[in-house]
Amino acid sequence: MSGRRNERLSEGIREDVARIVGQLKDPRIGFVTVTRVDLTPDLRTAHVHVGILGGGADREKTLAGLRQAAGFVRRELGRRLHVRHTPEVAFHYDEGLDATDRVAQLLDEVRPAAEAEPGAGTGDEDGVGDGDEDHEDEE
Repeated sequence: MSGRRNERLSEGIREDVARIVGQLKDPRIGFVTVTRVDLTPDLRTAHVHVGILGGGADREKTLAGLRQAAGFVRRELGRRLHVRHTPEVAFHYDEGLDATDRVAQLLDEVRPAAEAEPGAGTGDEDGVGDGDEDHEDEE
């Protein structure tokens, strides 16, 4: 199977699943962003990675709602996609979003500390003098 076809189909599934999930009426499903879709090489299973706004309890409720709606999502995908076999849909929480949030949080913590250091903002961050110092041994 062509890698290019797999990528193209994954992107199409990602877009369609995002539209379908936005139409679901299950009250357990909160704000969901479809971040990526990984297809198995035989195109039989689509692993849909989602980002979910909210805490751990909201995340679990939303995932439960998405998993219960997987059959409906698959049927809607079958109507929109032009493939012989519509892939099974498996929803997974995208852990990469937590890592991104953690890095952003760490950067926010480091920035104020760097700004509060003595000498910050004096233009001498590189530790190299500007050439105005008196050097007695040069004469």
